Amino acid sequence: MFGKRGNEGFGKAGGTTAPPPPVQQPSPSAPAVLVEPQREPSRQQVSPPPMQTPQRKRPTRTDEYYDTKAQVFSALIDTIDLSQLAKLDGESAREEIRDIVNDIITIKNFAMSISEQEELLEDICNDVLGYGPLEPLLARDDIADIMVNGAGQTFIEVGGKTIESEIRFRDNSQLLSICQRIVSQVGRRVDESSPICDARLPDGSRVNVIAPPLAIDGPALTIRKFKKDKLNLEQLVRFGAITPEGATLLQIIGRVRCNVVISGGTGSGKTTLLNCLTRYIDTDERVITCEDTAELQLQQPHVVRLETRPPNIEGEGEITMRDLVKNCLRMRPERIIVGEVRGPEVFDLLQAMNTGHDGSMGTIHSNSPRECLSRIESMIAMGGFTLPAKTVREIISGSIDIIVQAARLRDGSRRITQITEVIGMEGDVIITQDLMRYEIEGEDASGRLIGRHKSTGIGKPHFWDRARYFNEEKRLAAALDEMEAKSKD
Repeated sequence: MFGKRGNEGFGKAGGTTAPPPPVQQPSPSAPAVLVEPQREPSRQQVSPPPMQTPQRKRPTRTDEYYDTKAQVFSALIDTIDLSQLAKLDGESAREEIRDIVNDIITIKNFAMSISEQEELLEDICNDVLGYGPLEPLLARDDIADIMVNGAGQTFIEVGGKTIESEIRFRDNSQLLSICQRIVSQVGRRVDESSPICDARLPDGSRVNVIAPPLAIDGPALTIRKFKKDKLNLEQLVRFGAITPEGATLLQIIGRVRCNVVISGGTGSGKTTLLNCLTRYIDTDERVITCEDTAELQLQQPHVVRLETRPPNIEGEGEITMRDLVKNCLRMRPERIIVGEVRGPEVFDLLQAMNTGHDGSMGTIHSNSPRECLSRIESMIAMGGFTLPAKTVREIISGSIDIIVQAARLRDGSRRITQITEVIGMEGDVIITQDLMRYEIEGEDASGRLIGRHKSTGIGKPHFWDRARYFNEEKRLAAALDEMEAKSKD
């Protein structure tokens, strides 16, 4: 299966500081290999501890390591037939690469310990088959964000806190090559002529790339990771993001087809919360999602997923969010879910909410429910609509039923801080009422904030009749009563 092949397209790959996998003996294809490994195990037992020191903040790999890797990688590309390799499944392809790399190390007589050889094997497999140095970070489910600031600096967010990772890239060329590999999977590109790109990984994780000349110190890659196990409201209750009664209230809101806007700042968990709410949509409803990058993962059987498209190199062919929302109305949707409302498409979403598509949802960047309403007004004005302010507010108040406010607190925790109803108009002002609020009461010795969700005492919310229509009024009353009782404790 292997034959001579050039090194086009793979010459920019580099290293990673991924932890070494379980040790595998090198291929005994030549007698020389049997002599060298017999001497190395004694060194192997002594050298790893300093290499694995957890306190280090920077990678300890030397230029010599990268020089050796470059030689092995070049020989691999000259030897392997990539077209045949592409026909294999991932595990088989890794085994083939490992066998050939072991042979190359033996033939070129590189002085390496078994652990160093295993690290090199894993690095090269990641470079050929995956995303190079990013692979060990993508494999960790406890990381929420990966932020690469050029080849030599990578930060990760773990437990709500940002820390520096040991991962680095060989150079900016390798980093840009991996960025191009990621975005090309969804039909997009990033280069000097198109230096900004939004994309996604196969698991739905959001990717943003900004490349030189806009990024001065090398390509900047940001990945908002999605957990392999999708969160639900029960898990949010366990994390303290919401109370059990508040979770029941959100379930009812999703079930009775209230029009919902989820408001919050960057990293507050808006998309996660939107995914949680959509779990309570009936399975017989036709749902259409519109997103810039497809992140939502609905579990219903009747879902149509739409994604915007940037312009091509000639500046043509762009499909905006507004185009998608307009087209949704011709697709007989029962609910329209807009992943993130950023501009004039908010007007089309409000029109859909107000013309028979009850239960539609979307997310907006804002810091409070009142600010959310102001931003909606601003986005409508951005679209060039010359409507009186009172008319715009009447459209908003007649379309939106519930605003759910999410926040990321200063200790890194995420909380649902308000569940707010939009009631209607009083003069020129939109009237709202809170059903639940989160109040901070202090912090503990470790700096974690202490707070509690409290009821505002509303016993019969504005969407009561809608809940009764769906036979949910008893459960709604019980949740509100329990919330009120706990607030008085």
